[in-house]
Amino acid sequence: MKQHNEVKRLAIACGGTGGHFYPGLSVARELQQQGGEALLILSGNHVTSQTATAEAFGLQVICVKSSKVKSITFPFKLIIGIFQAIMELRIFRPDALLAMGSFASFTAAIAAKILGIPVFLHDGNARIGKSNRILSYVAKHLAIAFQPVNAEACHCPHSTVGMPLRLELLAEWEKQLDKASAIKIINEQFSSSLNSVKATLLIFGGSQGAAALNEIFPRAMKRLNRTDFQIIHLTGATKFAATAEIYRDAKFEKLIIESSPEMALFYRAADAVICRSGGSTVAELLLFGKFAFLVPYPFAAELHQDDNARYMESTDAAEIIYTTECTDQKAEATLIEWLAEVEEFKARGLAAQKFAQPNAGKDMLDLSCYAI
Repeated sequence: MKQHNEVKRLAIACGGTGGHFYPGLSVARELQQQGGEALLILSGNHVTSQTATAEAFGLQVICVKSSKVKSITFPFKLIIGIFQAIMELRIFRPDALLAMGSFASFTAAIAAKILGIPVFLHDGNARIGKSNRILSYVAKHLAIAFQPVNAEACHCPHSTVGMPLRLELLAEWEKQLDKASAIKIINEQFSSSLNSVKATLLIFGGSQGAAALNEIFPRAMKRLNRTDFQIIHLTGATKFAATAEIYRDAKFEKLIIESSPEMALFYRAADAVICRSGGSTVAELLLFGKFAFLVPYPFAAELHQDDNARYMESTDAAEIIYTTECTDQKAEATLIEWLAEVEEFKARGLAAQKFAQPNAGKDMLDLSCYAI
C-alpha cells in the first residue's frame, strides 16, 4: 500500500457551484503546501471566476465541456468533455483523480476510469448526490461530509471525513479569538459600533441573499422594538439596498454589509446564527460551535439542504425553519425564544463542536493513497 507522501500528483474535478469548487480548491492547496502538485479540472457556468481564483494560488487549471443532464446537448458535450479530459490527464499523469460531486465532475471521472487512473469521490452533503451515486460503481472510495442518509445508494466503500474548508478560515479559527476581541476588530474594520456585551445574531443567506432572511427576519426584529441585542447581516450582492431600507430606523445596533471574507470574525462575534444549510455552512457552524436557526434552500437538488439541516439538528445545535413555515409570526417567535435563552442556545452550539472535523482536507489526502 502506498504511503501518503507518495501521492504527489492529484487531479481534482470540482466544477459547478461553489459548494463543489471551494472544497476541491482547499484540498488542492493542502496538497500544494505538502509539496505535491494538483490539477483542477473545471466546467460549468463559473469557470472564468473559478479559474482566476485557482490561478491566484498558483494552481494549474483546465476547463472541459459540460452540460446540464436534461439538456439536449448533454450527450455530445459529455463525449467532448471526456476526450478533453483524457488528453489533459495523459499530460498531467496524476496518481489519482478526486471528483467533488455534481455532473460537472462527471466527464473527468469517466476519463480517469478509461485511462486506469484510480478515482475517489467526495460529497459535501448528508445526501449522496446523483453524480456520486453513479460514479460510486467505478470509484475506489467515497468520502462524505456528514453521516449519509442514503448510504445504501453508494456502491463503493465510504467514510465520513467532513468538509474541506478554506485554509484562511481554519487559520483564523485556530487563533481562538473571544467575542470581545472579534467585535473590537469588526468595529475597527467596518466603522461599526457593536457592543461586546450584547446578544449578537449573525444572519447570512449566500452570495445572492435570501428573501426569508433579508426581509422576514429584519421586519420581525423591528417589531420587537428592543435594544438588548444587535445584528451582523450579510445581505448578498444584490440585496443590500432593499435590506438596509427595511432596517432603517431600527433601534438596535446593526452592521449591514453585502459580503465579506471575514466570516471567522463574524462567527466569533455571534451568539447564534440564522442562515441556509449548505454543506460548507453546516461544517463552519460546527467548527465555531454556533447554534443556528436554519432555513434550508427549498430548491436544492433532492432537497439536500433539508438533510444537512436535519444532521445539524441531530447535534442539538440547530432548529429548522422550512421556507413554507417562515412567516413574520414565526420569525418573531423565534427571536423571542432566542432572546429569552441566549446563553442556553450558546451552550448548545459549543457542545456540538465535538462533531466538527477541521482536518477534513488533510484526511482527504490521506484517503487518496488508499484509492491507488
